[in-house]
Amino acid sequence: MPTRLSGMRFDSAGMQVLSREQCLFLLAHSAIGRVVFTDQALPAVQPVTFCLDGANIVMRTTAGSRLAVGTRDNVVAFEADDFDVALSAGWSVSAVGHARAAADPEEITRLGRLPLKIWTPGVSGHFIVMTTDRISGRRIPVPAL
Repeated sequence: MPTRLSGMRFDSAGMQVLSREQCLFLLAHSAIGRVVFTDQALPAVQPVTFCLDGANIVMRTTAGSRLAVGTRDNVVAFEADDFDVALSAGWSVSAVGHARAAADPEEITRLGRLPLKIWTPGVSGHFIVMTTDRISGRRIPVPAL
């Protein structure tokens, strides 16, 4: 059962429970995440570059890729995190939502202007938009010295 201290909530393991707003803030300042989808009836995880468009997660790939096919009009999960091993501190945010391919030409043009870095050669203008219907996060606080 979460406990409170100075307006913060902590779970039973002592990790800070993050609000939806805190989760979206952390995602907005991240560039790499992992999307979980179904590929040939099996779970698949793929690292992706992404950015937020409001509360939606936007990814870019090629139209026929495994990622594009596996996320098309499906419920998917997403996770991003950051850890500092030296400090034994970090955070993790997970989201579940519906993914769809952007099809409207005006939306595709708008999404193309987002600050979405592409690291994979050959990636085209196929955008996957994922809602963040359920989002949760935890932060491992920096230990007191």
